[in-house]
Amino acid sequence: MSREQKIALILACVFYAATVFGFFYFSLTLIVLMFMAATISMTYFAYLCYKAHNDYTGAEHLQQEIGLLKAEIEQKNKEFEAVINDKNEEIERAKQSIEELTEKAESAEKSSREAQEELSRNVKAQKTMDNLYESLLPPDDEDAADVDIIAVARRAIAELDEDAKAVGLKVTISSAVEKLIVHASAKRLLIMFRNIIDNSIKYMKKAGTLVVTISTIEDDIFIVLKDTGNGLPENETKHIFELNFQGSNRISGNGLGLTQAKAIVEHYGGTIYARSPQGNGMGIYIQLPTT
Repeated sequence: MSREQKIALILACVFYAATVFGFFYFSLTLIVLMFMAATISMTYFAYLCYKAHNDYTGAEHLQQEIGLLKAEIEQKNKEFEAVINDKNEEIERAKQSIEELTEKAESAEKSSREAQEELSRNVKAQKTMDNLYESLLPPDDEDAADVDIIAVARRAIAELDEDAKAVGLKVTISSAVEKLIVHASAKRLLIMFRNIIDNSIKYMKKAGTLVVTISTIEDDIFIVLKDTGNGLPENETKHIFELNFQGSNRISGNGLGLTQAKAIVEHYGGTIYARSPQGNGMGIYIQLPTT
């Protein structure tokens, strides 16, 4: 109970008691005034009680609203935290993706750099090899001219005839025509034939034959030099044109013969390769343009 309520109640009681006491000692007018004062005091007390009750109800209602607001704020905070957590997860995933992309980019850059270095090394190696082949070309005082390649092959066979007979090797030419013209140096073509025939003489190691087949298809001349020796394994055959290569059947020599033959063929825009089914001889295959 508030202080004002207590004072109002005491006054109401005092005026009421005075009213009762006045019936015995006061005049009617004074009794009426005392009664009115008691009524006013009691009414004021009732008003104060009513007001206090309303204030208490409003405060309680306000407390409920505050509680609801707190609950709503907590819910919003939870929702906000959930959104923040989701965004943080997205940011982490984005960071991880960026790191993976960065690693891939670095790996691709490294691979590109290594590929460029490898390409540069290959270009340098190719230039070195081209220079090497150029250096292996036999000097020639003559300019390239129209040459009968069959006549050149016969001359090479004749020059090596004694060496071939000494090891029991018979060298023959097979061609459907008597003459085939190619624009090249006769001296260099002669060295090409000599190097290949001499290679067969060295590595036959038994009596046999070497057939030189020369033919033409359109603007190309095809030459096949096939002997009946023991040949080489496939993994060695593919290296026989490399500088200083000597296979498992190696003998003394500098290993330049077939490399020089390759240099001559490629100088005139041709191709040369070998096939050697082991035990079935060695075959050298040459393609040369006629012009």
